[in-house]
Amino acid sequence: MAGPAGNGRFPARQTLASRAKGGLAVLGGFLALLFALEVANSLMMGALVRTFGLRPRSADGLLDIFTFPLLHANLNHLLSNSLPLVIFGFLVFLSGLRVFLTALAFSWLGSGLTVWLIGDGVTVGASGLVFGLFSFLLVRGFFNRSWRQILLAVVLFMGYGSILLGALPLVAGYVSWQAHLGGAAGGVVAALLLRPRIPAAVET
Repeated sequence: MAGPAGNGRFPARQTLASRAKGGLAVLGGFLALLFALEVANSLMMGALVRTFGLRPRSADGLLDIFTFPLLHANLNHLLSNSLPLVIFGFLVFLSGLRVFLTALAFSWLGSGLTVWLIGDGVTVGASGLVFGLFSFLLVRGFFNRSWRQILLAVVLFMGYGSILLGALPLVAGYVSWQAHLGGAAGGVVAALLLRPRIPAAVET
């Protein structure tokens, strides 16, 4: 007896729907964590930022690489990062959890290491992750040779491309262009590593 499962497109739609639900759950949970930490930091008069913000070129600062994107200078700082983080993160998550975690990890590490090496002052904020996920979405279609992903990249660039100026050392001093640049570089590296492998030719 033939049913919906007989349609070859149904499993793909089901998988996409499950990924969308998973993406909303993961991004929603991550955002809830960021807001909870912001509330705690406010109640503690900024103690979390002073303790776990990234301190460039210090031995302790290497550990701060794992904490600094979770903290923000104030609520407005967090709000400015929230929407693009959810949008870009959700779009990446549609390609699967492994792809999302890889892009996020390289964006996180790229941003943190760059700030540690050439940053100025204590740095906090998830904008490096935003830049990493955005750059991943912009370039992956070219590595994957996917016209659909390239088209999405064009649409995203038209809507958000101006934020890339934040990766240049021309922005205001209180904005960490180093975090943006490092995050963007990490996103490109992730897209490169996740590109499809071309099988080697077999001689006969």
